[in-house]
Amino acid sequence: MILGIDVGTSVTKAALISHDGTSKFHASKLSTVFHLENGKAEQDLEEVLASVAFVAREVIKQTDKPIEAIAITGQGDGLWLRDENGKSVRPVISWMDARASELITKWQKSGVVDKIYRLTGSGIFPGSHAGLLAYLAQHEPESLKKAKVAGYCLDSITQRLTGEITVDPSDASLPFLDVKNRKYVDSALELCGISEWKHLLATPAEIGKIFKLNKAGSEILGIPENTPLISGPYDLQACGFGAGATKEGQGTLVVGTTLSCQVLTKDLTIPSNSEPSGMWLCTPFTDLYLRVMPSMVGTASMDWLLKIINKQSTDIEDLIKQSKPGANGVTALSTFAESGERAPYVEPLARGQFAGMSLNTTSADLVMALCESIAFAARLCFEHMGLKGELSVTGGGIKSREWAKIIANVMNRPISIPNEELVGARGVARIAWQYLNNPVDETLWESQRITINNDPELSKFYDEKYLKYKEELNVARNTWKSQ
Repeated sequence: MILGIDVGTSVTKAALISHDGTSKFHASKLSTVFHLENGKAEQDLEEVLASVAFVAREVIKQTDKPIEAIAITGQGDGLWLRDENGKSVRPVISWMDARASELITKWQKSGVVDKIYRLTGSGIFPGSHAGLLAYLAQHEPESLKKAKVAGYCLDSITQRLTGEITVDPSDASLPFLDVKNRKYVDSALELCGISEWKHLLATPAEIGKIFKLNKAGSEILGIPENTPLISGPYDLQACGFGAGATKEGQGTLVVGTTLSCQVLTKDLTIPSNSEPSGMWLCTPFTDLYLRVMPSMVGTASMDWLLKIINKQSTDIEDLIKQSKPGANGVTALSTFAESGERAPYVEPLARGQFAGMSLNTTSADLVMALCESIAFAARLCFEHMGLKGELSVTGGGIKSREWAKIIANVMNRPISIPNEELVGARGVARIAWQYLNNPVDETLWESQRITINNDPELSKFYDEKYLKYKEELNVARNTWKSQ
């Protein structure tokens, strides 16, 4: 068995993943995101590392069988500045951070964002490396001078467990990497004005790279030294592999904190008329890439609404049933992140909204409208990418089967939902066995899913609602731009 660990933004999870695709001995530990003034969002690397240690020890104490390997996935983007020993030189800046919003807006107007997109296929948003490095270079250069590496979550954990400075190509893909040759594009760094800090970017790990726990890592996790460790791909991609998307044209929707829409592709062509958003990511396969449109918020906007109306996530199922398709005329835009939106368009000033309310509007109508809006946002992302194969759906949001039905109806297609909950850890374990020359039985793994079919009549109804959603969104975008 492999110990699979998924280091999420707000919770770290782990389980033992068997070669047949099933898992057992689950454990989880919350992490803190510190939301500060002016949209700043930070984390403490030591707390995140402690959460990894906790879940690993909780899982392995429940079995007397040896651990074949450790496979780690986790959140992407943000800025994890570290010294040569892997210690933070300043608090971690989360991918949710908005401090670079004004800078990104200037880059949009000056054409910098579009030029980088044409070079690397990556759209830039406030919580990505480009804006955060440039912001610190202007406002906090002393932190960059103290750092040995400007990395991400996964390589931060890997450095502390193995002593190696590295970065998974999936993380490095955004925003400076040429994903075809896996090398940084110097002109992209120049456009951002941060060429002098290129030395902080680690060389992407080779496909098939296996690390080993050093003495410090062994003491942290309570696992024997030299145990193999596979780091990456990061969570968006790992969830796709864990949910069953492994072939060109297949897609995955992750209804998590981020609403991640992704399609496997061999085509790196950047449409000439496309907006600079989303990204192409390297995968553990040389000729296969992941086209990703990660909308800023999925379940995060629902968590906010549930808090406002004093309900719990377990209430979503009943609340949806208490309303009806169309939410009794209430519509929503789910763009509630303080740093705005990043896919399929980048608008740092994007803000969420509800419309069509009356004195008869209920809390159930608000929940229904938001569920529909998030499904519409996913459909818009997939329209920009071109989904050709089957669609797998995973994440905390689809624990509500009623919400899953809405997604199937809005997408106008069946959706597949994996039986296992730790899909990210499952996906990175799947890649780990590939690296260990013991690939899993793909047919067996992909059979461990359920299918939810769409209702043709409801899909037709939602086709009309989707057109109205796009009209409302276009009006809102003009408002945001005018600000």
